Amino acid sequence: MKVQEIREIAQMLAIPTSKLKKGELIRVIQKTEGNAECFDSGQSGKCGQRECLWAEDCN
Repeated sequence: MKVQEIREIAQMLAIPTSKLKKGELIRVIQKTEGNAECFDSGQSGKCGQRECLWAEDCN
């Protein structure tokens, strides 16, 4: 997913997007949604969230 698309999702959730890198922004979105802040943590095989919006970009 492109950063602009991620910023649009964040804006819908009223999350400030300036100064955040892609991974940081995704983790803030995950936290806001009540999910584990696991994006790009190296635990994609363990998190169990196969329906995650970020799964394609995660490791």
